[in-house]
Amino acid sequence: MSALVELLAPAGTKEAFLAAVENGTNAIYLAGKMFGARAYASNFDEDELVDVIQHAHLKNVQVHVAVNTIVDSDELPKLKEYLSFLYDAGADAILLQDLGAVRLAKQIVPQLPIHASTQMTVHNLAGVQALAELGFSRVVLARELSIAEIRHICANSRVEIECFVHGALCVCYSGQCLMSSMIGGRSGNRGRCAQPCRLPYTLVDVNGNDVLGASAGNFLLSPRDLNAIELIPQLLDAGIDSLKIEGRMKRPEYVATIVHVYRKAIDHHFDAQSMQVDDIDRDHLAQVFNRDFTTAYMEKHQGRHMMSDRRPNNRGLLIGRVTAYDRNARRVSVKLTRNLAVGDQVDFWVKVGGRVSAEIEHLYDARGQACIEAGAGDVVSFPIRGKVHMNDRVFKVYDARLMEAARRSYDAEHSSRIPLHAALYARCGEKLRLSMEDDAGNHAEVESDYVVAAANNRPLTVETVQKQMGRLGTTVFSLDELLCDMDDSVMVPVSELNKIRRSAIAALEESRTHKFQKRREDTIRFITGNTMLPVSQRAEISPAMSSSLMVAVDNMDAMKAAVAAGADGILYGGENFSGTVLQKGDYEAAWDYAKERDVRIDYNTPRIVHEHEQAALMRLFDGFGEKLPAALHVHHIGIAFLARACMDVPLHADYSMISYNVSTLDFLHSYGFSEATLSPELNGKQMERMVKSSPVPLTAIVGGRLPLMISEYCVLGSFLGNLDTGKCSMPCRTQNYFLRDRKNVDFPVLTDQFCRMHILNSKQLSLLPYAAQMRAMGIATLRIEGRGISVGALQRIVKAYRTAMQLAVPLREEDEQYLRMQEDGDITRGHYFRGIL
Repeated sequence: MSALVELLAPAGTKEAFLAAVENGTNAIYLAGKMFGARAYASNFDEDELVDVIQHAHLKNVQVHVAVNTIVDSDELPKLKEYLSFLYDAGADAILLQDLGAVRLAKQIVPQLPIHASTQMTVHNLAGVQALAELGFSRVVLARELSIAEIRHICANSRVEIECFVHGALCVCYSGQCLMSSMIGGRSGNRGRCAQPCRLPYTLVDVNGNDVLGASAGNFLLSPRDLNAIELIPQLLDAGIDSLKIEGRMKRPEYVATIVHVYRKAIDHHFDAQSMQVDDIDRDHLAQVFNRDFTTAYMEKHQGRHMMSDRRPNNRGLLIGRVTAYDRNARRVSVKLTRNLAVGDQVDFWVKVGGRVSAEIEHLYDARGQACIEAGAGDVVSFPIRGKVHMNDRVFKVYDARLMEAARRSYDAEHSSRIPLHAALYARCGEKLRLSMEDDAGNHAEVESDYVVAAANNRPLTVETVQKQMGRLGTTVFSLDELLCDMDDSVMVPVSELNKIRRSAIAALEESRTHKFQKRREDTIRFITGNTMLPVSQRAEISPAMSSSLMVAVDNMDAMKAAVAAGADGILYGGENFSGTVLQKGDYEAAWDYAKERDVRIDYNTPRIVHEHEQAALMRLFDGFGEKLPAALHVHHIGIAFLARACMDVPLHADYSMISYNVSTLDFLHSYGFSEATLSPELNGKQMERMVKSSPVPLTAIVGGRLPLMISEYCVLGSFLGNLDTGKCSMPCRTQNYFLRDRKNVDFPVLTDQFCRMHILNSKQLSLLPYAAQMRAMGIATLRIEGRGISVGALQRIVKAYRTAMQLAVPLREEDEQYLRMQEDGDITRGHYFRGIL
């Protein structure tokens, strides 16, 4: 097993944990019952966490605990207790998303290494450098990066880099998705994603016409599964420190199989004499679970070939086609291209009617004789309950023998044991001594209080010592060699042999696990930089410190309409939904227009800035000159890191940085942010509590179409623009499109200047009747998302908010009725009342 790179496996259950350990993982990531981004996995209670960490360390495996959800302010005391518990339990690292949790971890458990979860959307070197500066020892990169980008980051980073290599993909940048939250109230950022991306959608035009028809399936947001087994040499040569397998919701047999194959691939890369991955291994990867496979963005943009648009769940392996179907007997005949056995399960992809499933309880060969299994080229028959047709494809979705082999790999009877060399010293008149040494050279020597005496009638035998020293069934050890150095005719009670054996094992376990504590301390010593500044005294926040009503726009026409309607401030720039790349002159014109009308102007940066896009942004920063914005809105810590280094401008943490608790606000303040936008997943009561405790002025988004997803994948370019050919025909610039869900709700699909896809909410957010209330609670700025809205509609909305914010609180009944009449009927209150799970 190579120690040059870490293989990191998932575990959502104790069985999956054992499956990973016994099949060669170097480390396991899992979660407790709280704060994990897979809340619907079984996960581990505190007693179980202690046990699995101890077991992992005995087997020379690290345990990383996911604490990677956003945290409510009321949960911060529990988080403090939980972090302390994880440190005491011996966790080797914690994965974090919430910057408030980062702040607490640095305060509560400064010696516990912290890893940046993929939920932090780290997609460029600047993000890695920013987190390294904050004391992170490892960063999990976003899954949207190419091998070239990964190589660049690894070559210029002083912290460990972790990348996903296998398993399910999110279609949205992880940590940036609001779709599950806004549609169903189940937040992915809280670990409760309802996976709306795996549901059916139809791509329609402005007239509601299906523009794809039969040329594509209905699962247009469902990616295939990542499979980078063929890219392992390139990824390792790129300098990655940890290869990560996704799957905390997967069954233990899945974990066992995937870990086993990737272990082979890694070991073969470093030792050409070891076994290499073969076609059987590749079949096993597909058999245990696949939605078809992709390498995502590692090699290139795959377009439609990255998507499992015909089927959002397990495909299994194609094993043959239907050659006959006896409707009366309900029996099907299949010509096999792969083996099939009793106990397997198959799916028929029928031409009409979807899918028919069958478990193989009885199998018959071409002569009608019962058989246990058959292979490629054979024709077999078996009973089924559904109706199928000639030439329908047959997929094996469950391989009984593969599953049984996977289970055997980690069951108690077949689990690997650590061999011990033991020596017992029993000399008359001396204390009984036992020494033990394991395969790694760890040594334990214990001495009993019992003084060895001469035997009167039943002297101690080597056989008795062998039997008692070999009683290691509940431990991870096995006795490989025993030396007995004892006088003839000595007497030692069996109870003393058992006692000294248990003492030696305990000492050896302590020796094996002690190195994990030392490794943890060495990791922390390696991370020397830390800009976590102390939180300064809270100041009274005056509404005058920020504009009252701000409108986000991406063009001058929208800006002029917003200003004419009464906007106090403009948030200009960022993603442009017309595809225009903003130049220095565009910004200068906007800045001049705002100053002429005494309107505040902030500049908005893109939510995603890949390495090759960074230079253009930096040139724009340089082009500000003396025309600096009132604040620079950033959506990621990496852009803040860059901006601080090149110009002196107030920083505003926009909503993608997820200000969901007061600890996050304290972190932002300490980092140098002067303002922050509250998470749109907060409800009104949470907002009010945040305002009362905030060290910086706060913005709340109150109107407009919220982006639910931002994705490197574009459904328009993939299925209409032939993106997979290497050049997109840009259908997004000719007309508007929508994704229609199974309830006939249409979600606008827009693309920006970087060809990233944005899916907007089907309903416009409107908190118009509550604008005065929010102003009264102390929110400094109410913001309208003006992008994706027509100029005329935007002007009406801004004018209505201008009126609403001037009303006294509480509203008179007639005022409230008036405001409701100003709203478009197709609106949502977002999470203002309901919050999130």
